[in-house]
Amino acid sequence: MNLVIDIGNSRTKLAVFDQDKLVETVQLEEFDREVISQLKTKYSQLDKAILSSVTQHDSALLQLLQTEFSYFLELSATTPVPIKNNYRSKATLGLDRLAAAVGAVTLFPGKDLLIIDAGTAITYDVVDKEKGFLGGNISPGLRTRFRSLHHFTGRLPLLAPTDQWPDIGTTTEEAIHSGVQTGIISEVESVINKVKSSWPDLRIIMTGGDAEFFDKKLKSSIFVKFEITLLGLNRILEYNVKND
Repeated sequence: MNLVIDIGNSRTKLAVFDQDKLVETVQLEEFDREVISQLKTKYSQLDKAILSSVTQHDSALLQLLQTEFSYFLELSATTPVPIKNNYRSKATLGLDRLAAAVGAVTLFPGKDLLIIDAGTAITYDVVDKEKGFLGGNISPGLRTRFRSLHHFTGRLPLLAPTDQWPDIGTTTEEAIHSGVQTGIISEVESVINKVKSSWPDLRIIMTGGDAEFFDKKLKSSIFVKFEITLLGLNRILEYNVKND
């Protein structure tokens, strides 16, 4: 069995896989290494692990994983993956973006794909049907836009996303909601349409903490899969175990 650990900007996700079957997920606002021991106790066959992190790794965590698992893989820019990475600056490509692309190819083999990860940042990544990672775009995420307006101005309040808002705001709060949310939806639709012009049979997969906000609000048909990055990390782990 496999343990997948994905340390992101705002939360940590852990998942247990039995080969390619997702068995359990755990989400933490603050990472606690004790959770690994608890999962090891619960699943006695848990013997392989992969770690992906957007931040500097905790040396104690690395030592724990190296000690407790017979096979441990720390994902890096040089880790072999089951897709062709055509990104020119491979060393700076976010590992979460790469893992999500692998997860999307695992779910939809032989398809042209646009993976949208809506979190602290919104990332848009294209993978063609030959499993080539072509690159993508990065822009501020939904909550980042609200925080930026509050932080970089003197009097604008800090707001949270809402499901209903007017086209034209008649209060400052309404104006912020309308500007941020209408703007970000227009951006996502514009990127989708631009990518579709080159790949008409495109499959669109959305993930990330704000994916639910966009679901049903976009005109384009999207497939929401919150575990896509975890699925991709597990696939990378299995690929390296097989080819090691």
